[in-house]
Amino acid sequence: MINSVNFTKRLQKIIDFYDETASSFAAKVGVQRSSISHILSGRNKPSLDFVMKVLHSYPEVDLYWLLNGKGEFPKTSLDLFETSTSQTSDVRDAISEQPALSSNPDPTAHEKAPFEKDSEIEKIVIFYKNGTFKSYKP
Repeated sequence: MINSVNFTKRLQKIIDFYDETASSFAAKVGVQRSSISHILSGRNKPSLDFVMKVLHSYPEVDLYWLLNGKGEFPKTSLDLFETSTSQTSDVRDAISEQPALSSNPDPTAHEKAPFEKDSEIEKIVIFYKNGTFKSYKP
């Protein structure tokens, strides 16, 4: 069970850490300003949807820290790196398991290819079955 008083203190700590106002925080998270006000005043308890929006908007916020104060805020850069590295290796494994493309005798096939051998990766987006996603930039 979430202790609402302590949750609001941690939420206020996030808002202060990023030097946000309640309005700018609400806009970035994607909720109404009144929702933030009601949670901070203790009138309403945070919904799961609200918590997930905070985590999505602020990846440095640890779920367990936000909900029950265990862990640390902000996540250390090592924690973020380890998460990113493990997910990157999962992507590499998935790519290496793909069957090799067959050679195409069509001389214009390189124009139809989705990428060139010499091109650089701009962004990798991973979609999860639960509807969430993460994007990474090298």
